[in-house]
Amino acid sequence: MADHVNAKPKRVVDSDKVWTTLITNTAYLSGLLTLDASLKFAGSKYPLVALYTDTFPPEGHAALDARRIPKQRVNYLLPTSSKDYSNDPRFYDCWSKLTPFSLTEYERVVQLDSDMLVLQNMDELMDIPLDGADRAGLGDRVFAASHACVCNPLKKPHYPKDWIPENCAFTSQHSTPDAAQEAGAPPAAGLAMPNGGLQVVVPSNDVYNLILKRLDDPSIMQYDFADQSLLGDLFYGRWVALPYTYNALKTLRWKGVHDAIWRDDRVKNVHYILSPKPWDESEEDKKNEKRDGANQWWWDINVKRLEKEKKEGIDDGF
Repeated sequence: MADHVNAKPKRVVDSDKVWTTLITNTAYLSGLLTLDASLKFAGSKYPLVALYTDTFPPEGHAALDARRIPKQRVNYLLPTSSKDYSNDPRFYDCWSKLTPFSLTEYERVVQLDSDMLVLQNMDELMDIPLDGADRAGLGDRVFAASHACVCNPLKKPHYPKDWIPENCAFTSQHSTPDAAQEAGAPPAAGLAMPNGGLQVVVPSNDVYNLILKRLDDPSIMQYDFADQSLLGDLFYGRWVALPYTYNALKTLRWKGVHDAIWRDDRVKNVHYILSPKPWDESEEDKKNEKRDGANQWWWDINVKRLEKEKKEGIDDGF
């Protein structure tokens, strides 16, 4: 467990509330840079801190430094028992997304996946009521997140059998779409699992130690979805369910999934789950009639970012 504890806490920015995003290699670096730009374009008054592991290469550091994006080293987090995620290798990195619970140098951390795009200011997440660190993870508002969608619209065969629309928390909101823009279904709705892409956290050594203890427990082998499985189980029903608008999985917008509640003009933060990522699209992909229309939102902001960077003399291919 000692290997999981990060070094002595020290702020890398002059703010006690921060956005953070994990970066382990350059595959998601274009996503991170556009996420940072989107936060700034949306007028956020809080900085994004890149949480990097030792695997992050020099050219990645150079790209962050050129754009003056603050960065902070974190340990690569893995459970004691190893689970086979060969069907979804991305989950090996996901354990490290639990690190923000340990960043006690900050009062509030909102962890974002690097394949997200902020469309509207969402600084209010820095102030929503959550349990204080003194509750030691025993309260009813340990963290905040949106629900995971458990519909499995692509019918991936390795997903659990209970990942069906009938068990999805978002399905329970189809009859009240207006309310779905303002509040999530109760945290215990559906399979009671948060999506780990956006986590609103009050850092706490006590909470982080509970997480580390679970990472050392052999029961971790039952967690098919890494960090979000752990959070949903360890803090079952004791988290704040945010509306989908803060972690708008692009698949929710698809016809027949959760388009019943999706409203383009209400989405604050879109999450480009699955592959290919927008930045991996070829020019031919962009012309495909079956292309996901939400990808163009990413490209619009990315072009704006690149134009701004060019004026600043930054042109490194990221």
